[in-house]
Amino acid sequence: MRTTLMLGALLIAHGAFGLDVARAGQAGTTRVELQRHDLSIPGHEALQLRVSFDPGAKFPMHRHPGEEIIYVLEGTLKYEVEGRAPVTLKAGDVLFVPAGVAHSANNIGNVVAAELGTFVVDKSKPLVTFVKE
Repeated sequence: MRTTLMLGALLIAHGAFGLDVARAGQAGTTRVELQRHDLSIPGHEALQLRVSFDPGAKFPMHRHPGEEIIYVLEGTLKYEVEGRAPVTLKAGDVLFVPAGVAHSANNIGNVVAAELGTFVVDKSKPLVTFVKE
């Protein structure tokens, strides 16, 4: 809980100042912010991130304050989404994660895997909130 609160505070504190999202990653993952724009929906923004996963790397269960649209760029990733059966996706596959739904991603292949994550989120809240597994 303390780790979640500290990460959340960090994300809030840096959110308005252009947080380098790569610093918010987990071991074996790299997150690069590609673009960020305010939306016509008051208080919301769209972000695109490239997330790379080393072989065997896992980004643990977490939530976002809005929708995430995932496009797998390369490799093979296993996603666990709250309330659904796990799904394995490869390059060219897509996944939609509704706002506030816990999910995780795991590179189950032997090469680096990557996804393009597009987010439509409430910009007053932390982008990532970790969930105890």
